[in-house]
Amino acid sequence: MALCAAILVVTAWLPWLTTGANGGGRANAIGGAVGSMVLPAGFGPGQLIVLLGSTLIVAGAMAGQGLSERLASAAGLLISLALVGLTVWYYMLNVKPPVNAGYGLYTGGGLAILAALFSLWALLSTLGRR
Repeated sequence: MALCAAILVVTAWLPWLTTGANGGGRANAIGGAVGSMVLPAGFGPGQLIVLLGSTLIVAGAMAGQGLSERLASAAGLLISLALVGLTVWYYMLNVKPPVNAGYGLYTGGGLAILAALFSLWALLSTLGRR
């Protein structure tokens, strides 16, 4: 869970959006853009993905070390499901012609789903113990 979150935070700097219009361009989830790509100013879902990714790292580390395992696993599940929802929201907000989804968006979404599955696994494994 923590490893998926760490990789997800790093993939926020990969191209999440690409375009071929007006000479082409690309943008990452953080808000950085190159070329003809223009993103809305301010705090958005991409920055929130990175912020929640860092809290998922903490929840995953706590669950892995046995510190409040049930609480950390449940929090990890909620955070990872929120990350999946934010990734879908980011897609719905920004991917409209001529803007296409880049490989960073697919990688980030896949890692968010994988983190949700791992956190569910961690939660289910703690429910069987006393």
